[in-house]
Amino acid sequence: MTALYSHQCSKTSEIIQLNNTTVNIQSDFVLTGAELQKITALIYQRAGIVLTHQKHDMVYNRLTRRLRQLGMKTFTAYLNLLESDPFSDEWQQFINALTTNLTSFFREAYHFPVLAEHARSRQSNYSVWCTAAATGEEPCSIAMTLHEALGPYLNGPRIWATDIDTEVLAKAETGVYRHADIQNLTPEQKRTWFLRGTGAQREQVKVKPALLSNIHYQQLNLLSPEWRAPAPFDTRFDAIFCRNVMIYFDKPTQLRILQRFENMLKPGGLLFVGHSENFSNINGPFRLRGQSVYCLAQERT
Repeated sequence: MTALYSHQCSKTSEIIQLNNTTVNIQSDFVLTGAELQKITALIYQRAGIVLTHQKHDMVYNRLTRRLRQLGMKTFTAYLNLLESDPFSDEWQQFINALTTNLTSFFREAYHFPVLAEHARSRQSNYSVWCTAAATGEEPCSIAMTLHEALGPYLNGPRIWATDIDTEVLAKAETGVYRHADIQNLTPEQKRTWFLRGTGAQREQVKVKPALLSNIHYQQLNLLSPEWRAPAPFDTRFDAIFCRNVMIYFDKPTQLRILQRFENMLKPGGLLFVGHSENFSNINGPFRLRGQSVYCLAQERT
C-alpha cells in the first residue's frame, strides 16, 4: 500500500490519502469516497459547480473548518444535517465554503478600455451587471471606468453586483481593502476613490462613498429560476460581466445561463467573460466580438 503526502496551506495540517480516503493526522477527520461523491452532487445541485475527485483536498480543508465550528465529528453527520432541512441556512454556509473567489482591481485589464468605449457610445442610463462580485474589486473597477468615461451619475447605482457567496459580499459592502491591493492603480485613482487608514488601520484603505454609491450588492445564485434586478435598474443591462465563473460549470449549465443572459442584455450589449472561457463551440446566442468579449449573434430590437 502506498501513501501520497501533501502539505496544505495550514502549517500544522498534514494530509494522507489512502485508497481514495483523506485523513487529517491531527484531527482524525476522514473523508470517504462516498462522502466526497455526495458533496460534489450536492454542490452541483445547489450551485452548478462541478468538483472532481481531484479537488478532494480542497473540499476536505474547507469543510473541516465548518465541521469544527459546529462541533461535528464526521462528514456524514454534516451531510445529514444539510439534507434534514432543504431550507436550512446551513446550505449557504456549505456554498460559501466551496466557492472559489480570486479577484483583484482591474483584473484582465484589457476589458476596461472596451467597456469605456462602449459606455461612451451609448451614455444614457448605462448599466452593468457584475455576476461574480466576490469581495468587490471587480465592481469597483467597473465603477471607476464608468465614472472616467461618463462622469458622475446621480440617479442611483450603475452596477448590479451579485455573488452566490454571502461572506464575500459582506466584505465587498464595507469597501475596506489592504493598501497593497490598490498598488497597481494610478495615483489619481488612489487619491480620488480611496481613503487611507490611520493608526492600527494604516495598512488599509476604504472606498469612498461616492464610488460605493454606484454599486448595489446583492446575493444571487445564477441557478435561481428568477433573476430580478432591483430598482432603479432596467430589466436589461448594457453590459454583463461574468468572468471566470463559467469554468466551474458543465456545458449544459453554461448554455442555459448564456441563453438567459440573452434576455438580460439591451440591444447592442456586451458580455465580458474570463480569458480561459470560450463559448464559440457552444451553439448559444452569442458570438465572439473581441478578446473574451461577446455580443448577441442576432440582435433584437
